[in-house]
Amino acid sequence: MDSGTISKIQKAKQYAEERDERIRFHSFKVEISGENNQHVTSYEGGAWHCDCEFYKTHAHCSHTMAMERVLGQMLPEGASA
Repeated sequence: MDSGTISKIQKAKQYAEERDERIRFHSFKVEISGENNQHVTSYEGGAWHCDCEFYKTHAHCSHTMAMERVLGQMLPEGASA
């Protein structure tokens, strides 16, 4: 392994350890395999969205709540499902 790659690995570890100061989510989209169907859950502009029927009437669902649990403290304040 060359010294450039070793330096990048060390920098990646540092960024991961300093995630609160370095990493900000703006948007992303994931597919979740539900018990009956696949659902697309997304995070955009500080808000969760899902294509399932429950989300349409409640503005939250098991899919958005699952992603919030997966990401833990990685999302900014107020981004809870």
